[in-house]
Amino acid sequence: MGVMKDKEIIMFSGIVEEAATVVALEKDQGNLNITLTCSFTNELKIDQSVSHNGVCLTVVSIKDDAYTVTAIQETLDRSNLGHLEIGSKVNLERSMMMNGRLDGHIVQGHVDQTAVCTDVQEADGSWYYTFEYVFDYEKAKRGYFTVDKGSVTVNGVSLTVVEPTENSFKVAIIPYTHDFTNFHQIEVGSLVNLEFDIIGKYISRLALLDKLN
Repeated sequence: MGVMKDKEIIMFSGIVEEAATVVALEKDQGNLNITLTCSFTNELKIDQSVSHNGVCLTVVSIKDDAYTVTAIQETLDRSNLGHLEIGSKVNLERSMMMNGRLDGHIVQGHVDQTAVCTDVQEADGSWYYTFEYVFDYEKAKRGYFTVDKGSVTVNGVSLTVVEPTENSFKVAIIPYTHDFTNFHQIEVGSLVNLEFDIIGKYISRLALLDKLN
């Protein structure tokens, strides 16, 4: 799942390690080179896969305390990476090691679409964020939707769905997640990346195939 390299399967869990800072942006024809700094830059390697706001990108260069990844045009069209600015915070997660606990849920690092934050409510020390996305019935039949108490990835963060509608849902954010990820920068009107639950997609696909048979 995620990116496959030489028979290696890349996946994530939606547990953000750090919110990195964008220090440089460079357009290269239809691509965007994004340079960031984080506390574990010295642990990264060229060709390593890292989730950025839920998008699996490959490290292409490392210099001092900064590293660079490249987002192609399709990624920019489907995600919020094209809206990054110098100083923007980006949620990072290195690929999951298969010898530990899965603390979030299975995340591929393939953003399905974006959503817009339509409401932020403080709730006695925590926050409820509401997100709205474009509903497509044909995609919904293939699992591109949310269910109550189901999983969804928002900017690479594994979260539990609350009060889903046809084209919106809420998530509850605790203080740690609010402060440690880029959720503290999300406000009404902010664009975020969504990845719907891969298990739901498989179940929807099987149900659709069963109907066809």
